[in-house]
Amino acid sequence: MNVFIDTSSLFKLYHRESGTEELMSLFNDVGIEVIYLAEITKVEFSSAVWKKCRKNEIDERSASQLIEKFDKDSVKFNYVSEGQLLRQNAKGLIGKHWRKGLRTLDSIQLASALKVKNQIELFLTSDNLLSEISLLEGLKIK
Repeated sequence: MNVFIDTSSLFKLYHRESGTEELMSLFNDVGIEVIYLAEITKVEFSSAVWKKCRKNEIDERSASQLIEKFDKDSVKFNYVSEGQLLRQNAKGLIGKHWRKGLRTLDSIQLASALKVKNQIELFLTSDNLLSEISLLEGLKIK
């Protein structure tokens, strides 16, 4: 199965938290072949790690190790490249879903997933709002 994973779900693969077990079960049950990530995930992942550190949920050494592990794993992922068209699509998604509260980075994640919509069977996100909007945009979510 080919999947697109946003940062909120990807982080659960690297740091045990609520939802990690469910995500790991999915990976074990369906056999993931290709993982697509938005290019912005490289930045978002680092931000999520350092936020955990800032909130004293992990220490600096663990934060550095998580980022190092993600960096090593990066060669395994297919990144959806950003460009002017993707940013225009993200902007359009914000205009379409502003009432629901679609935010900048989520719009980039969604635009990236929609760019590879025909290559993926599932969009994985742990963000409730992004899940709701993704369904409206025709993505199958988990």
